[in-house]
Formats: sequence, C-alpha cells, structure tokens
Amino acid sequence: MLVLTRKLGESITIDDNIKIRIEKIRGKQVRLGIEAPKETRIYREEVYQAIKKQNEDASQARPDATRAVAKLLKADALSDGVTPNPPMSAAPKLGDRK
Repeated sequence: MLVLTRKLGESITIDDNIKIRIEKIRGKQVRLGIEAPKETRIYREEVYQAIKKQNEDASQARPDATRAVAKLLKADALSDGVTPNPPMSAAPKLGDRK
C-alpha cells in the first residue's frame, strides 16, 4: 500500500485520468474531491462491501428456491394470457417451405 501525506488543497493523480484532492479537514474527518471519468465506479468502502455481499448472496441461490421463483413467474405470465414458450407443434418443421 502506498501511503501519502497531503495538505489542504493538494491532490494526487492516478493514471492520468483520476485526481483526488483534499477539500476540507475538520477534526478526524477529511473531505475528498474526486475527478474521474463517468464510467469509473467510486464507492465508500462500507457501501462497496454491502454490494459485494449482496452479489455473493444472490449467486448462492438454492436450486429449489430458483425453481419456486420460476414457477411463480410462469403462473403470473399465464394469468396475463402470455404463453411463455410456444408449443412444439407451432414450430415449423424441417422441409415445410412454401
């Protein structure tokens, strides 16, 4: 880990396109200004960890829970009059050219 000391108003640059500037110091708090491309995702650490945990939890879904959700979605689609998958008889057969 690189540790730098900066004073109020000073900054650091990362990869020519990210600049972090010390905007305000009050007691134990430091306010940072960050200039970065719009596509750069910037999170406070606690938010990043919460997102990471939610993604890990979602990827650990049990197969029976996944099937239950699929069943509910299929029932909902049928109640709306939507056929989720057309019957195989509706699919054109090979050689059926007109």
